[in-house]
Order: sequence, then structure tokens, then C-alpha cells
Amino acid sequence: MQPQIPSAPHTKSNTKLISFLVRRYLRFNKSQPFISITAILAFLGVCIGVMVLIVAMALMNGFDREFERKLFIMNYPITALSSGFEMIDANLLEEMESSFQHLQFSPFVQIQAISKRGQRMEGAVVFGVDFERESKLNPVFNTAYQNTQESYQKNFNSAYQRGDFDIIVGKTLQQQYGLQFHSNLLLIFTHLTPTAMSLSPTMKNFNVVGVFDSGLLAYDKGYIYTNLESLQTIKQLPQGVYDGIHIYSSDPHKDILELQKHYPQIHFVGWWEQNGNFFAALALEKRALFIVLMLIILVASLNIISSLLMTVMNRRKEIALLLTMGTSATEIKKTFLYLGNFIGISGILAGGILAAIILVLLSSFPIISLPADVYGSDKLPLELSFVDLISILVGSFVIVFSSSYYPAKKATQIDPLQVLRNE
Repeated sequence: MQPQIPSAPHTKSNTKLISFLVRRYLRFNKSQPFISITAILAFLGVCIGVMVLIVAMALMNGFDREFERKLFIMNYPITALSSGFEMIDANLLEEMESSFQHLQFSPFVQIQAISKRGQRMEGAVVFGVDFERESKLNPVFNTAYQNTQESYQKNFNSAYQRGDFDIIVGKTLQQQYGLQFHSNLLLIFTHLTPTAMSLSPTMKNFNVVGVFDSGLLAYDKGYIYTNLESLQTIKQLPQGVYDGIHIYSSDPHKDILELQKHYPQIHFVGWWEQNGNFFAALALEKRALFIVLMLIILVASLNIISSLLMTVMNRRKEIALLLTMGTSATEIKKTFLYLGNFIGISGILAGGILAAIILVLLSSFPIISLPADVYGSDKLPLELSFVDLISILVGSFVIVFSSSYYPAKKATQIDPLQVLRNE
């Protein structure tokens, strides 16, 4: 006597039945090879989609963090500016340093200028700063300042003594003008000086004592640093009066609120506010890329639907026999759900493994080299955030499960009597 297939309440036996059917339907079907080929294509589509999505998100995050890091350095976490109601001077600076001892401050004077060497001219923003203070806030400037001190020690066997009109320029400007150590650079300032007949722009030759390299063309070409007193003299500002204060904070979003609370008459600007449009554009580009690449997985899931529907149609007689022998509709539904999920989840796992291998190779070997003057780095920046990884995996699982549900439901709607009568 042939044993019956156990009914639904016997969970252990039902699990064995479902596992047996899933393995059976996963085997290559020689009579209907197109079904197996469609399943393989679905697996490859999900695998490639997940792999591309993970690598693309890692690249996007890497470039975002690289630009953010460089903009954070060159724009400073917080900048205090005069709002017109109160002048920023040495007394205010001393008060801030006393009230906020966990922050670092560097006063500055700022002016627009034109740099000229030979027949070439370039626009520039000139900052008058205290070299010692500024080097504690800005690691890019600190590297240039340390190199200046080392150059003086090597060439003159003495410590660097600050000159009245010494400047530190960006690497791009230095290369463009062919500047050397102690070269002269003419700066034409927008501050006007009265003459006998009219007003004329202030012009002054500066001595190049250092070069900084931020990795960003706009800053390396347009920023020039000189000492505080020199620019105060050119702008005819009294000593101890500044245009603003650069402030370093490890938590600028929190500290800017405290500063605004203590000094409502001063205008404080965070680094993220100075480049809001840029970061908004990057975020929009990242979201658009995520959606577009997720469509690859969605298209691949159509192959899962096709493969399962063809399996259902090809196994109609077998499903009808199972139903008549006591197999429940829930077991048939779970069989095809597990079958589709097995194909999809296998593709997701394989795609994740391939993406990890690719990211390790890209980060370990110089496979791709970038122009540093365009992207800010000659290495390919890679950084995959946990949130993005979870979003990719959750989105992929949802698509795979949704793709498996409809064919599984159709399998339970087969009428055993009609199928067996016709076949």
C-alpha cells in the first residue's frame, strides 16, 4: 500500500516535502531547457544588479566624503562674521576663547585681489591670518607652514622669521606662474588708494614662502594666505580688528547653536551652509542613481516571475496530483515562494560577495587612476555606508519576494479535477 503525503498539521513532514519539491524544480529540465535558462538568467540578473548597486553606492559615498572632507578643511567648521551691529576685535576673540575653551579660533582679514605675474592675471581671495593659529585649524595650511619652516632651516640654517609681506599660495597657482621659493608675486587689491587726481587700486609685491595643496583646483588657484598685520595695513584697519574668525569644532552642528545663543549680534556660518547647493545636488544624484540601478534588480526579477510561471504551467499535472493526494494549497504556495526566493536570495548573496571582491581589489591596487586636479584625489575613493548596504539588501529582498508571490499564488489556483480530466 502506497503511503499518503502527510496533511498540513505535520509540520516536520511538510518541511521535508517542500524542500524535496524545491530541489526537484531547481534541477535542469532537459525536456524544457528554457525554464532552467530563464532561472539562471534571473539569478545572474539579480547578482549583477546587486553587485553594480553596491559598487556604485561605494563610489558615490567615497566621492561625497572626499569632497566633504576637503570642503570641511578649506571652509572651516564654523566662521564668525560681523553682522554690522558689532565689530569683531581682539576683545571679542579673547572672550570667545575664555567661554569656549574646547574650540580653536583664528582671526582673519579678507580681501579680493588680482594676482599678476608677467602677462598672466588671476582672481584671488587673500586671507590675512596668524600663521601659528591658522596652522592649528587647517591641516592643509599646517603642512605648507611646516614645509616653509623646514625650507628656512635647510636653506638658511635658521628658524623662519615672519616677513611683513610673506604669502603662501596654492599649488595650482604656483605651477601656473612658475613660482619658486622667495619669488615675487604682484597683488592688485580692490581696496582703492586716493591719489592727486583720482583713486587707484592698491598694488604690492609679496614674497612667496610656501605652497599648500588642498587637492581642489578652485582653492589651490584662488586662495592666498598672508600674515594678519600685512592685510590690516593694506585695508587700513586698526590693529586688533578683524573681518571674521575661523573656528574649529569637532561637533560644529552643536557648537554653532551655542555660539549663536551667546553672541546673537554675530553671524555664524557652518561649512555645510557655504556649500548647501553642492551637497544637495550630490544627494539628489545619489538617490537618482540608487533608483536607476535598483531597476536592474527589478528587471531581473521579471525573469524570476517568468521562470516560476513556466514551472507552474509545466508542472500543472504534478501539482494537481499533489493536491488530490492531500497536499495543502499553503504547501504548494510555500514551495514556489521558496523556489523564487532561493533564486533571488542566491543572486543577492553572490552579488554581495562579488561586490566585496571588487571593492577590495579597487582599494588595494591602482587599477583605476584619477586626475587629481579634477576629482581632488588620484585614488579611487570608496566608502560603503551601513545604511546604504541595508537599503540595497532590504530593497532587493522586497523585490525578490514580491516577484515570487504572484506565481506562487497562481500555483494554488490550479483546479485538480479540471487538470486531471483534460490530461
